[in-house]
Amino acid sequence: MNYKLSLTDVADEQVRKAILGPLVEYNTSQAGPGNSRPLVITIADEDGKIVGGLWGYTGYEWLFTQLLLVPASHRGEGIGSKLLGMAEEEAISRSCTSAWLDTYEFQAKGFYERMGYTCFAELPNYPTGYSRYFMKKSLRGAAHTA
Repeated sequence: MNYKLSLTDVADEQVRKAILGPLVEYNTSQAGPGNSRPLVITIADEDGKIVGGLWGYTGYEWLFTQLLLVPASHRGEGIGSKLLGMAEEEAISRSCTSAWLDTYEFQAKGFYERMGYTCFAELPNYPTGYSRYFMKKSLRGAAHTA
């Protein structure tokens, strides 16, 4: 097979799909269907403008929280706990048994620890002077009141 390698900094969704499709097909052949589904919870202001929320997905019986943002003006009001609780409840309804996420040292590691997450890996100096933490939580027997 002849091939050509191309490097770019353009995030073309069609290119992503061309790479992802065969990868998902291979993963499914090895581990079975992952049943991946997006899980999105939005925070909107009174004008309907999205100002924060949670972005993630469920698959292979895990919830992955990729993004979680509470507007700075509303931090400390329990909104982050509500977002994460809602996501975990939905993940449980989708037959998930565990959850994972990552956060930077300067972000919300303490918040996630209070929510029951534990650190399973640390990437030091990413970015320089800080660590990136990878955290997980069992959802078995979890009950939320959010």
